[in-house]
Amino acid sequence: MSVSISDIKSEFELCPIENIEMLFLKYGNDERKGVINIIESYKKKIKALEVEKERIENLLVYEKELYNEGFEFIAGVDEVGRGPLAGPVVTASVILPKDCRIMGINDSKKLSEKKRNELYDIIIKEAVAYSFGVITAKEIDDINILQATYKAMKNSLESLSVKPDFVLADAVTIPNIEFKQKGIIKGDAKSLSIGAASIIAKVTRDRMMEEYSKLYPEYHFEKNKGYGSAEHIEAIKKYGICPIHRKSFLKNLIKV
Repeated sequence: MSVSISDIKSEFELCPIENIEMLFLKYGNDERKGVINIIESYKKKIKALEVEKERIENLLVYEKELYNEGFEFIAGVDEVGRGPLAGPVVTASVILPKDCRIMGINDSKKLSEKKRNELYDIIIKEAVAYSFGVITAKEIDDINILQATYKAMKNSLESLSVKPDFVLADAVTIPNIEFKQKGIIKGDAKSLSIGAASIIAKVTRDRMMEEYSKLYPEYHFEKNKGYGSAEHIEAIKKYGICPIHRKSFLKNLIKV
């Protein structure tokens, strides 16, 4: 008696991906359409996984060069929130293990909210160390957004529980830090470490803005995250500003 298609499907679902080839051999001569579809589906999944593994290896070019030069703890650092009208600028620093290969890491802007949240949990679990830097709207107004971003990056790096040997930063050279560093243009899409930092910075800031939305519901921060959406701008014109608005960003909109 042949194995039912539903049982074969369950067998594939429970099989570790590295052993799937054995099931291809086991059921390769089964001519039932349902079994053929299962096998084709898993062949596509394996192909997609191979492509993703290659992409991840390409994201480790900078890290591998540094490992070969003798550096051990490489921190990626990135910021989120330079452009919004409200809320803090948030940076994250992440040191990943040398053998780390977290599938799916990418520039946080290219990922869905669901995927970012999934990766956030994996990254903070696997990281050697991670930390955040948060600069408020008031301080952004006081020192300007660029200096606030530098300060947040410096704070997050200095808060790491493991001191980095080298820092890979997205796009910038961070002033006044003690660590050797390299700025990489579009680094969140070119370095695994920076990509990981971009994800946990983005998730952290989004969650902060969702909490702020409970205090200031009229601005709908849970949706716009402080960015200048039409709805947000209309709310500013109607209600004025709240304590987390950046006054220096609003001079062209209202009198502040």
